[in-house]
Amino acid sequence: MTTEPGYCVLVAEDEPLVTMLLEDLLSGVGYRVLVATRIAQALDMVAEHSVDVAILDIRLGQDHSFPLADECRRREIPFLFSSGHGSETLPARFQDTRMLLKPYNMKTLIDALNALLATR
Repeated sequence: MTTEPGYCVLVAEDEPLVTMLLEDLLSGVGYRVLVATRIAQALDMVAEHSVDVAILDIRLGQDHSFPLADECRRREIPFLFSSGHGSETLPARFQDTRMLLKPYNMKTLIDALNALLATR
């Protein structure tokens, strides 16, 4: 299960073990991986790098990732949310956005990213 070489995925996640797992998995199937643990850091990465797709944990520390999701939409970067909670935490404007619940099913995650990339 590999992806086109060179696609860049932004992982906005503040849990170190989840981050390491995602970095290993995603780089192992051919993604370039950028990791941000804070909203400001993630916004900088989106502005400075050519990001193809993003995985946004709904909560980064005390902040919600919704401003980052808004910026991804503005830049036409497809994204999905991840959470240990259900979609009831999503504002109405994101109710149509795919959400993966933690713990991840890795095949489902890769399939979801590939589906998002197919929309570009």
